[in-house]
Amino acid sequence: MAQKGKGVTGGAVQKLAARILNTLSGRFLLLTLAFVLLAEVLIFVPSVARFRLDYLQARLEKAQIASLALEAGGMVSADLERELLANAGVFNVVLRRDEVRQLALSSPIPEPVAASYDLRMDGPFDLIHDALAVMLDPQDKVIRVIGQPVQEAGLLIEITLRQGPLRRELVDFGTRILLISALISAITAGMLFFATRRLILLPIRRVVRHMQAYAAAPEDARLVITPTARVADLREAEDALASMQTELIGALRQKERLAQLGGAVAKIAHDLRNILTSAQLFADRIEQSADPGVARAAPKLVGSITRAVNLCEATLAFGKAEEHPPRLTRFALRPLLEEVAEGEGLSPDSDPACLLDAPPGLMLRADDEQLHRVLSNLLRNARQAIEATGQPGTIELSGGENEQGWWIRIGDTGPGLPPRARENLFRAFQGGARKGGSGLGLTIAAELIRGHGGRLDLLRSDSEGTEFLIQLPRGGGLDEEAPLGIAQA
Repeated sequence: MAQKGKGVTGGAVQKLAARILNTLSGRFLLLTLAFVLLAEVLIFVPSVARFRLDYLQARLEKAQIASLALEAGGMVSADLERELLANAGVFNVVLRRDEVRQLALSSPIPEPVAASYDLRMDGPFDLIHDALAVMLDPQDKVIRVIGQPVQEAGLLIEITLRQGPLRRELVDFGTRILLISALISAITAGMLFFATRRLILLPIRRVVRHMQAYAAAPEDARLVITPTARVADLREAEDALASMQTELIGALRQKERLAQLGGAVAKIAHDLRNILTSAQLFADRIEQSADPGVARAAPKLVGSITRAVNLCEATLAFGKAEEHPPRLTRFALRPLLEEVAEGEGLSPDSDPACLLDAPPGLMLRADDEQLHRVLSNLLRNARQAIEATGQPGTIELSGGENEQGWWIRIGDTGPGLPPRARENLFRAFQGGARKGGSGLGLTIAAELIRGHGGRLDLLRSDSEGTEFLIQLPRGGGLDEEAPLGIAQA
């Protein structure tokens, strides 16, 4: 049972440690500790090297002072010599003034010299290496130290001493340095950690909490974050989040309005379809009139009413997100363009004028009803744009084919689309080109062309007019690998 309890405790500790490591605060704490340890090393190592150097330099100076007694009085007694050496903490002293004469104090050396150190030649790395070696060596051995005399009192001074006292003082000094530097580093690391937590981590957590709360209730405008960060990068993140939340709330509200509008349009389309069905019955009777003019106009009236009925049915299907796929047939493009222009009351002699440029024998494969709706929307938009200026203008309808498929261009000499319409093109209720416009026409047109596997693109829109390009693939489906090309006039 005891082993099982220890195992459970160990597993809990491991899970807690893993959880801490997976948080930004935990990783920052570990990084702080790592830098604290590095600071400890950078403080400790040079300090102990400097302490060893100062210790040996002090012994050299004391030994030099002791040798001055011999120089001043000539011969000294054995007791005085032992006292001078004990006061300097060395076994003997050699002071070389020139190549011939040297003064020395000496006493018996208990054991052979184990190592020699020339402080005149040691560099920083040598001093660090020697200091660490002394701390790690527990033996109290005899060492020789050579240095430069003070006040230029000779060429060199050499002393012999035990390493044990040096090691004890070095260890004591290193312990104090470790404690002091650890305390300073801990205080600094704590201040850095809490400052970073206050300035960075807490604002990040605030952003995360706002994101989580907003994800739970994305339509609640009260949950939009209010930017308060003072750090520039965090302030930019909060501004971006606030902007995204505001836009998303607007999009969700628009989606709800669209759903409500779709229900209302479906009801209107349903009732209008019934009315148009009745009108279609009367149109069939008119078609049997003996009047030649009525007989010629009756088929066009029947065709218009039929398209209106189909449009109502398609609107009902569109409201249910069930727009039927295109029923592809082969037909001539030129008659379709003429029919669309005539349905909008446009001709070469009308105002605005409508010019057609399509080969009479050009056949394409598409859904003629859906393509009729697309062209009607584009042509109607072009006519309304020109009429809004009060100036005469021209609308051009042209078509052709290339290796990839068929293309149809619709261009006008109107004032061009406003910037908002260009930015929100093909987006319902946002891409309207005129006041009161909904932008639904372009949205439906683009969707119908995409249903054919094609594209509806805005080629240009400026002060000289607007031009749209319809591209329909020749084959379609997965077997059509070649990309659609932009037709050249």
